[in-house]
Amino acid sequence: MQHAELLLAIRDASARIADIVQRTPTVQSGALSRAAGAAVYLKLEHLQHTGSFKLRGASAKLTKLPRDASVVTASTGNHGLAVTYAAQALGMRPPRVFVPKSADAEKVERLRVAGAEVVVEGAECVDAEEAAAAAAVRASSVYVSPYNDLDVVAGQGTLGLELALDLPRIDRVYVAVGGGGLIAGVAAAVKAAHPSARVIGCLPANSAGMAASIRAGRIVVAPEEPTYSDATAGGVESGSVTFPLCQALVDEWSTVTEDEIAGAWHALFAAERWVVEGAAAVPVAALTKTPPQAGEHAVIVLCGRNISLTKLERLRAHAR
Repeated sequence: MQHAELLLAIRDASARIADIVQRTPTVQSGALSRAAGAAVYLKLEHLQHTGSFKLRGASAKLTKLPRDASVVTASTGNHGLAVTYAAQALGMRPPRVFVPKSADAEKVERLRVAGAEVVVEGAECVDAEEAAAAAAVRASSVYVSPYNDLDVVAGQGTLGLELALDLPRIDRVYVAVGGGGLIAGVAAAVKAAHPSARVIGCLPANSAGMAASIRAGRIVVAPEEPTYSDATAGGVESGSVTFPLCQALVDEWSTVTEDEIAGAWHALFAAERWVVEGAAAVPVAALTKTPPQAGEHAVIVLCGRNISLTKLERLRAHAR
């Protein structure tokens, strides 16, 4: 898909999902601005319904389906919650959500409480995605990928449209990256309004599959270790539509350690009193590791708040 086509798809998605998602605020952080020597803005997407940006992509996909469609997806939590919420909002039947054994137990329980039919399959995210796609074929259902779907990417890109409307100047945007759907959509929308803006992909060093793939020039399987950024963990599906988009639209890649994620999480809480999930702390950490130039206007996307109590306590203890 050409970037102009993606931008049109993003604008179309924005109109379709307006009654399901909320437009989240963009605010300047005084503390982070002073620390960076630049104007640092926070996109408060963790205040979104379901607690993450994933509702945008899920809604964009489901609004294009017949209301009697049967939906299958795979998720470590946030995408599954989003698909379940969007299905309910549109009067569709609850989805089947495949989750890997590595998924956070509290997030899985939230999926069940929300009404999803949960199927535990495979050790990691890619395993659950493959199982879900195969199950959808067998059941003649629609598989809704967490990122490998242009409708989903367009939905995530609506966040970038809001940034472009909110801020007259954007020099840098820091975005957490897993499969690349959020950063691809945001980059397309932001660069349309601010062509010189640099988009920085931010990943935990313990799970940096997209960055490794970009360096290799092809999708590769990268080493995986546990990370506080469980929402971005996992590899990139072979043939993913997000890979060429990230190649073309992302200007820089920044990987951060678990110590840096924990420190950034604590710094954000101390400065703003926001409790976010580990993935949202990744771009905060990257702001220090890959800083803006003096006087620039930078945006950090706080992508979600769905952190389990167990992981919250671990982060708090680590940050001390």
